[in-house]
Amino acid sequence: MELQQDSSKLGALSATTSRNLSSSSSAFVSAIQSPFFSPRTPKSIGSESTRYETANASNTSVLTTADNHNSTVLNIPSLLSSPAFHKLVAEEKIPEEISSPNGVCTSTLSNYSQGTCNGYSERREKTKKWERSHWRAFARSSTSASSSNRPRSCDVYIGCHGRKPYLLRFVNWLRAELELQGMSCFAVDRARCRNSWSHDAVERAMNGATIGIVVLTRKSFGNPYSIEEIRNFLDKKNLIPIFFDVSPGDCLARDIIEKRGELWEKHGGELWMLYGGLEREWRDAINGLLRVDEWNLEAHTGNWRDCIMRTVVVLATRLGRRSIVDRVNRWVDRVAKEEFPFPRNEIFIGRKKELSELELILFGDISGDGEKEYFELKTRHRRKSVVIGRSEKCRVEERGKGKENKGKDPVVWMESEKEIEMQRVGSPQRQFQPLRRHPRRKRSKKILYGKGIACVNGDSGIGKTELLLEFAYRFSQRYKMVLWVGGESRYIRQNFLNLRSFLEVDLSVDNQSPGKGRVKSFEEQEEEAILRVKKELMRDIPFLVIIDNLENEKDWWDQKFVMDLLPRFGGVTHIIISTRLPRVMNLEPLKLSYMSGLEAMSLMKGRFKDYSIVEIDALRVIEEKLGRLTLGLAIVGAILSELPINPSRLLDTINRMPLRDTSWSGREVSTVRKLTFLMQLLDVCFSIFDHAEGPRSLATRMAQVSGWFATSAVPISLLALAAHKLPEKRQKSRLWKICLRAITCGFTKSYIKKSETEAASMLVRFGIARSSTKQGNIHFHEIVKLYAQKRGAAGVPHAVLQAICVRGSIPQHLDHLWAACFLLLGFGSDPVVVELKVPDLLLFVNRVVLPLAIHSFITYSRCSPALELLRLCTNALEAAEEPLVARVEKLLDRSLCWRSGKTNAQLNPYLWQELALMRASVLETRAKLMIRGGEYDLGDNLIRKAIFIRTSICGESHPDTVSAQQILGKITRLLTTVQG
Repeated sequence: MELQQDSSKLGALSATTSRNLSSSSSAFVSAIQSPFFSPRTPKSIGSESTRYETANASNTSVLTTADNHNSTVLNIPSLLSSPAFHKLVAEEKIPEEISSPNGVCTSTLSNYSQGTCNGYSERREKTKKWERSHWRAFARSSTSASSSNRPRSCDVYIGCHGRKPYLLRFVNWLRAELELQGMSCFAVDRARCRNSWSHDAVERAMNGATIGIVVLTRKSFGNPYSIEEIRNFLDKKNLIPIFFDVSPGDCLARDIIEKRGELWEKHGGELWMLYGGLEREWRDAINGLLRVDEWNLEAHTGNWRDCIMRTVVVLATRLGRRSIVDRVNRWVDRVAKEEFPFPRNEIFIGRKKELSELELILFGDISGDGEKEYFELKTRHRRKSVVIGRSEKCRVEERGKGKENKGKDPVVWMESEKEIEMQRVGSPQRQFQPLRRHPRRKRSKKILYGKGIACVNGDSGIGKTELLLEFAYRFSQRYKMVLWVGGESRYIRQNFLNLRSFLEVDLSVDNQSPGKGRVKSFEEQEEEAILRVKKELMRDIPFLVIIDNLENEKDWWDQKFVMDLLPRFGGVTHIIISTRLPRVMNLEPLKLSYMSGLEAMSLMKGRFKDYSIVEIDALRVIEEKLGRLTLGLAIVGAILSELPINPSRLLDTINRMPLRDTSWSGREVSTVRKLTFLMQLLDVCFSIFDHAEGPRSLATRMAQVSGWFATSAVPISLLALAAHKLPEKRQKSRLWKICLRAITCGFTKSYIKKSETEAASMLVRFGIARSSTKQGNIHFHEIVKLYAQKRGAAGVPHAVLQAICVRGSIPQHLDHLWAACFLLLGFGSDPVVVELKVPDLLLFVNRVVLPLAIHSFITYSRCSPALELLRLCTNALEAAEEPLVARVEKLLDRSLCWRSGKTNAQLNPYLWQELALMRASVLETRAKLMIRGGEYDLGDNLIRKAIFIRTSICGESHPDTVSAQQILGKITRLLTTVQG
């Protein structure tokens, strides 16, 4: 009898709880759902049709029954407002505007979502009106439809309880990752279900799930639905608990009841009394968790990624999907090797407040030790609207609106084709309000917190990259992966598209447009390739995108805004930009100041910490002359650590170093005009290298050639090859030395390789270069590269070009191949730096230009750069052909006696033929690419030129001529089709 009374009490109280929660709670609210999402956000971001194992990863549906992929995903803030729920149980439909703008959280009817998803009050009213008008029809049809339209059984049921942003971020990530791997999921917080029909649908999904995951927090032990989920899956022996911010050792019934330990001292007790349950059932559920110790999955802020990947492997193993396990293991191994561009700085000094502020800007909250760095977090009640975009008209309108607005409305994203701006529509939630760190400042920063984007501003060499690298290492477990993008204007688009390999996106865009008979233009193909990468970053899976050293807000190639490359701000993917620009996209940056005197002194002392007062004064003088620039301080510390020299002697050596007469211009002036002492310090370093290895030190030569490579990491072998090709001062060499060199070549190969490694190690130890996570690569700072360009001899660019032509590889050295093309062809307004002889030019075009253009066009859909590269190459070949033709004509006009002489002019006709045939190959390649962009007229003109050249030299029956004629026939048919 007592048991029956308790059961009835539980049922009654449960029903009461459901009624009370129905009007003021949402089921599954994302931790990162931002108030900056516009109602005009696209309803679906799409997915690759062939990705993984038919994974259905739609990010915008509230309840998705995937007929094609056998996937059922439920994110329930309010099942009553979900169109998919009505399709599931009553075949009813609701207005499209009620669906969530964000895929993870989707309630616009709850008080909580009113605070989190600001700006949807009008939609709330429309939803309520629609509910009242459709309630009766839904009630009549639900009885019969509930039995016939049951949800398909899903692979994984995920149950959680709580509103904390970190919990919701974790659960969203887990669900999205499982879906991406091809496992159908049903994720829900049952305490947010608003009515009995919602509870019935959830229970059917729970009973039909193959495996049940319950994410356990301290609140879960006082939640009746979490206890019911634990008991349900324990009875079926398919429970996998994930302990979130608690450990299995904390989940002991006795400790909870008796309030033992720090966790339960405040939150423990008779938790079953919170919902009127039975103590026996509660104890059985808690004690049952101890029996599920096979997996022991724990999630805390330092292992989110590892926990989620291990959960995927566990589920795939239990479901018998070995291919998923193998794929995840391969991905984990690759990320461990390629995620970060540089190894972590184990002696990172200072920047604690900057790291904490970055965390606050991105997440809207601070956890762990970062809280100690903030002695005051004061809310600012008023916020000015910030326009991000390039539309001046919108900015004027925004300023006009700001006069009427009193700062009481929230901010949402408004997106159009030309701009993205923020406007007010409701009151912002507390965690998204801007905060102020320094109480003595009269004017607060206009940094917007919790929006997922941060900008770090500072002078070159001040330590922006070091700060971002340390932040990435500290918080890497909160993201699936850290994606590092070099921000140099010439390479930023290629660097962004390089993310395709990590995101597993195919960028070879189909040139056929959905419209019948229409071919996509080159611009459309490029935009689609970028959109595919952006879509992967806009899923519920969090990534950290770091754009390091952004040089310009506009792309160098087509002057488009860099903002077009970035995913929508406010999502789960976070973006950090480091730049020397005063402002980026009208966002207030976090200005990186110089290190404190104590931190600078610690960085300069190196290994030796005990110096006399005189030496400390010398270090302070060096610090002042370097302007506390982190790069210079690190080089000083490296010298003092590597050499038996004291600071005063080092200071005297630097002062005695003569100033070089170098002329700086343009961008270089702002970078190095105040770095005279740093230039002298670099001269000291190179003098040390020359003193240690002789006047032709390999380390010095490798540093000299580094200035002409691309901004990415440079392979040591490529650096050494370019260094060996530098011209020697003495041009003549005795015959016996040449013979000795040829004889001992095989014996000295291993020694040369060893010397290359030693030279690179010396550059790293002295702070001139830094090691890379790519084995056999080193990276040079921008200031060092500028210095190397001015210090190097005239033949250095030519040596770099030769090395890249001989050993360059497209998969490994893509950026450096482009750098070589910049030196030779002179893109845009840049002058031609290197002029090659005709044989070398032919070799470079064959090995570098043609493969690079085809690879960029086909693999990355970089149509405009590839076509521009081929156009400039054609011009270079024509320019090299003109003097040869003139010489050949002059030779043919001369008498026979002149032609009998042995002169170099006799070789010109054959060289001219090779040059002309190479030009025909380039023209044919351009014509083929023109077909893929629908430029048939230009393609027809190009291929006719190629046919004329090949017919004149090879004849009409030659295979190459026949192939070109076939291309002409194809273009003619296409032209006829288009014109007809």
